[in-house]
Amino acid sequence: MASGLLRFKLVNKFTLGQTKPRVIVQTSSTPRENAMTPLLFHKILVPVDFSPCSREAFRVAVHLAKVFQAQLLLLHVIDSKALEALNALGLAKPSEYPQQKQKLRRAARVQARQLLKLEDVKGLEVTRLLSEGKPFVEIVRTARMERVNLIVMGSYGGHTSDVERIFFGSTAEQVVRTAHCPVLCIPFPSRVPHETGQEPANP
Repeated sequence: MASGLLRFKLVNKFTLGQTKPRVIVQTSSTPRENAMTPLLFHKILVPVDFSPCSREAFRVAVHLAKVFQAQLLLLHVIDSKALEALNALGLAKPSEYPQQKQKLRRAARVQARQLLKLEDVKGLEVTRLLSEGKPFVEIVRTARMERVNLIVMGSYGGHTSDVERIFFGSTAEQVVRTAHCPVLCIPFPSRVPHETGQEPANP
C-alpha cells in the first residue's frame, strides 16, 4: 500500500459472537477517488511497558484479537535509557549492565505472564517478544519483521515525562509517524462495552 493519509472505520459492531467485522481503509494516495478496500487484521502487535495505560491497551488488543480471530504479539522493549538512568543515579555502573539487563528481562517476563493470566486471554494465540533499544524503533522494526496488520498501544507510557512529550513527542506519536500499518492509540482509561457490562452512551 502506498504511503499517505490513512483512515479506517469498523463496519460491524464489536460484539463477540457476531460475524467478523470488516474494516474499511482509505488512503489519500488511493488511485481511484474515494476508493475503499476491505481489510482484516490477522496479526496484531501490542507493545507494553506495563504502565496502566499500556495494560489498558493490552485489554483492548485482546478484545480485537478475538473479534478478528487474529494472532496477538505481546512486545516489551527494554529501554536503553533505563540503564543510563541507573548509572546516573549511581545505582549501576556500566560494568554491571549485563546483570541489570538480566534483572529487567526477568521482571518483564514475570509481568508478561501476569498479563497472560487474565481471563479474557484464554483461547487466544499469543506470542511474547522481548527486545532492547529505543522503544519506538523496536516497535516499528518488530511490526515490519512480523508483518503485523495493526499496532495497538497506549497513548503514553510510564517512562515519558510531560516535557519529553511536549518537545519530542510520545513513543506512540513516533510510532504513528513511522509505522507501515495502522496504529490504534488507547487513552487511559478506556473500556470496551463487554468488559463493563454497559452500552456506550448515546452522543
